Amino acid sequence: MALDATTSSNAKLAAMVAYFQAAPPEDAAWAAYFLAGGKPRQLVPSKVMRDFAQRSAQIPEWLFDESYQAVGDLAETIALLSPQPAGANAGGLALWMEQKLLPLRGLPPEDLLTRLDTSWRELDTPGRFICAKLMTGAFRVGVSKLLVTRALATVAGIDAKRIAERMVGYTDLRARPDAAGFAALVAPESAGGQARDGAQPYPFFLAHSLQSPVEDFEAQIGPVSNWMVEWKWDGIRAQIVRRGGSAWVWSRGEELVTERFPELAQLGARLPEGTVLDGEIVVWQDDRVQPFAKLQQRIGRKTLPAKLLADTPVVLLAYDLLEWQGTDLRQRPQAERRALLEKFFAGFGADYPGAALQLSPLLEADDWQHLAVQREASRSLGVEGMMLKHRQAHYGVGRTKDVGTWWKWKIDPHSIDAVLIYAQQGHGRRAGLYTDYTFAVWDAPPQAPERKLVPFAKAYSGLTDEEMGKVDAIIRRTTTEKFGPVRSVTPSMVFELGFEGIAKSPRHKSGIAVRFPRMLRWRHDKKVEEADTLETLSALLPG
Repeated sequence: MALDATTSSNAKLAAMVAYFQAAPPEDAAWAAYFLAGGKPRQLVPSKVMRDFAQRSAQIPEWLFDESYQAVGDLAETIALLSPQPAGANAGGLALWMEQKLLPLRGLPPEDLLTRLDTSWRELDTPGRFICAKLMTGAFRVGVSKLLVTRALATVAGIDAKRIAERMVGYTDLRARPDAAGFAALVAPESAGGQARDGAQPYPFFLAHSLQSPVEDFEAQIGPVSNWMVEWKWDGIRAQIVRRGGSAWVWSRGEELVTERFPELAQLGARLPEGTVLDGEIVVWQDDRVQPFAKLQQRIGRKTLPAKLLADTPVVLLAYDLLEWQGTDLRQRPQAERRALLEKFFAGFGADYPGAALQLSPLLEADDWQHLAVQREASRSLGVEGMMLKHRQAHYGVGRTKDVGTWWKWKIDPHSIDAVLIYAQQGHGRRAGLYTDYTFAVWDAPPQAPERKLVPFAKAYSGLTDEEMGKVDAIIRRTTTEKFGPVRSVTPSMVFELGFEGIAKSPRHKSGIAVRFPRMLRWRHDKKVEEADTLETLSALLPG
């Protein structure tokens, strides 16, 4: 509650330090897990939580829905609607998670409602709010993992980078925090040592965004000869770890994804002992990377049928060697690590041809303008732009510049002019405002006699608070129909939408799906009739 009550990073940091210093280690272990972004699979379906709240408060469904729209947060709505508690339970976070909440997963709805009723009576209103957040998997209190790392480093009295290393994998979906794990997390350096768990990857080194005009590159970052340049692949960042006779595949989100990519697990089993590779998982067919939408077909799937594996073959495009023969190479210069990586490929590739492993190629250029010309081919190659890595850069922790720099020089997003046709209220800070929008394009050119608007994307970011307030007012004035929380509006507003990728999709009415859509600007200068068409959108599809 202290974290939720302030927007000050220093105040949040102080609150976490005070908590971690005072809490029993078994409770602190779970708190660190949740604050750092850990999210176990949903314990109780949202539908059951809503039914429970309606029964508890003895209100009809429509009144719950209206309350939810007014509050904007499901857990807070449930806590506020519940009858006032008789008292508060003294049990700690670990007790509640391990003995009361985790056992709820998979129970039949009626059993869930009975157990919820019993547990609910033991909690005060703030406790109910937090408990509902944990059960629905929506626990967020506005702290970054970096801030959590700093708090734990303060408690431990060691460098925050060492805490970051120890936390890799701490929030994995399979993780079960405990007192021993927390003690190891905050152990003094002399006690914790430098030893790594066999499966543990390294913290990922992240790139900064480079947005200056190419004419300014020389003055800003120096000559092109200082940099190693690669394509920026559109896939999943990952590390393959080979230690102790086993292999693991980790995503940048510190999730263990070995089972989702069996071909990479088989590859890892063939790697020399004590090897850690950093690279990008992509679908690779016809000697080129395929759109991210193909890779999405495999993300989140519980089972991987043979046809799916055959239709979406993946490779790891390796671009860094972080460990070799058990030696940590991260303090070696980028150019030296690259030379070792190429030497590794020269031997391994000959021994294991056709493996799900490829070397990410380097690009050559005499100057930045020459490189800019090469970058224009990004879309035709299915890449997002270029990565610039300083030849002397070490492999850092997170997004830092203290050991050298990586830059991501991305191409400009696709853009399209679209019409707002549906709107829904936001949540949290945006509760009570219509801020989540559905956009459409025309299904035929202007001269067509009976053309219609076809929805193709949803977006909620890109506008200022002032603009959102004005859009909200127009939505309320022009609403034609309500579908639960969604309003259908008279088409009157045109927005320029930007998005990173586009692909065909039979699941969407338009037949097209776009990636990371956001509003670039409100086109006050454009009439609804002048918005783009489905044909214009389709022309952006990769050939």
